[in-house]
Amino acid sequence: MRLRIVDDYEALSALAAQLVADLVRVKPEATIVAPTGETPQGFYAALARLHSQGAFDASRLRVFQLDEYVGVAPNDPRSFSSWIQRTLLDPLGVDDTRAVRLRGDAADLVAACRDYDEALRAAGGNDIVVLGLGRDGHLGFNEPPADATAPTRVVQLSAETRATLARYWERQDTVPSQALTCGMTNILAARNKLLLVSGEHKREILRRVMTGPVTPETPGAYLRESAGVTVIADVAAWPWPHPPSVAETTIPPHWRA
Repeated sequence: MRLRIVDDYEALSALAAQLVADLVRVKPEATIVAPTGETPQGFYAALARLHSQGAFDASRLRVFQLDEYVGVAPNDPRSFSSWIQRTLLDPLGVDDTRAVRLRGDAADLVAACRDYDEALRAAGGNDIVVLGLGRDGHLGFNEPPADATAPTRVVQLSAETRATLARYWERQDTVPSQALTCGMTNILAARNKLLLVSGEHKREILRRVMTGPVTPETPGAYLRESAGVTVIADVAAWPWPHPPSVAETTIPPHWRA
C-alpha cells in the first residue's frame, strides 16, 4: 500500500489527477471504474485541465460507472450516469460508446449487473478503480456488511447514506432506497485502486480502514489485503500526527512520486 498525505483537498485532487493521467499516458486503452460524490469532483476538474493541456489522450479510454440508483433513468440529472457524463466523459471527450453504465432503470436488474460484469471481463479487466470512502467504510455502495466476495448487485441503501444524499434530492424520503453497485470482487481485482479521503469528518473511518479489523463491517479495510492500492488523504482526514508504518506492495513504477 502506498500512502500519500497532502496539505488540502486541492492538492489531493491534483495528485490523483496526475496519477491517473500518468496511467492513461502509459496505457491509452486503460479501463477505469469511475465514482461520483463530492470527493472526486476536484479530481475530475484537475484531470480535465490536464487533458485540455494535452497531458494524455482519452480517446481510447474505457469508463465504467461505479454505481447507480435503482429506478432512475440515465438522463435524469440526479442519476450517477448523468453525473459521470457531465464531469468526466464530456470534459475528456470520451465517446459514449466507450462508457459502460449500470442501468438502474433496467427491467431486469440482475441481468443489468451480469451484463456489466461481462463487459468488464471483455475489456480485459479493470486497470484502475477510483474510490471515495463512505462514513461507514463503504466503497461504491458496498455498505456493511459486505465481504470481499460481494458481487455486482442490487443493494439497499442505509438511512445514513440516504441522509447524506438528500441534498441532491428534494428531501431524504425522495432519495431512492436501492442502488446497483460494482461489487467488492471487481473492486479488489482492479490492477490499481486509488482511494481519496478528504475532511475531518472522515478521520474516524479512515483510522478504522487503516488499522481496524478486516471484516465485512468495514468493507474499505479489505484494501489492506489487496495489491496496487494508493491512499491519498489530506491532513484534515488523517487521524495521526504521522503516517503509521504500512507495508508497501507493488505499485506500477509510473505511480511512484
